[in-house]
Amino acid sequence: MAATLPPLPYAFDALEPVIDATTMQIHHGKHHQAYVTNYNNAVAGTELDSKSVEDVIRNLSTVPENIRPAVRNNGGGHVNHSLFWTLLAPKGKGGGGEPTGAVADAINASFGSFADFKTKFQDAGVKRFGSGWAWLIVKDGKLAITSTANQDNPIMPDAVLTPTNAVSGKPILGVDVWEHAYYLKYQNKRPDYLTAIWDVINWPRVAELYSAAK
Repeated sequence: MAATLPPLPYAFDALEPVIDATTMQIHHGKHHQAYVTNYNNAVAGTELDSKSVEDVIRNLSTVPENIRPAVRNNGGGHVNHSLFWTLLAPKGKGGGGEPTGAVADAINASFGSFADFKTKFQDAGVKRFGSGWAWLIVKDGKLAITSTANQDNPIMPDAVLTPTNAVSGKPILGVDVWEHAYYLKYQNKRPDYLTAIWDVINWPRVAELYSAAK
């Protein structure tokens, strides 16, 4: 089925001062829209056109080789961003603070504390060379932190993920560390962006995804 650009669940300026309105307008309306358009063009007239984008990128090895790079990059970009917008919320309106309930317990059990988790997650994002994502995933019922290059998503199988030490699983938190996600405000200071973004992380949404992933 054709990919469509989902509307943002908040106004372009709703995440300020963490993420400015201009960045959100360009990121959503230009970058994400381009992934949608390019993916649809790549699969048009093929049997993939009738499948969900998630199913297609989950089974990349079955995608014809001549369109596989376009499907991987643009389908992954669409899936990643569609999730990313829901993982953000205005500060004080679902965004920021700390997780509670089962997902908080799982973070503490897996990483020692929420503070230790944040340090490890930010480290994954800072050390992602070039463009990519930092992820919190559920794998075999447990939480793990991983990082993928470009627009790879953890739902892709281990065998195709880049880099080779990336881990597949069910993503419950993902942060975009492509420069277009932060450069207008933070320039080359990716660590500053990764420190600030906790103020708009939508922990209720992460909790929903964690519950579903288990």
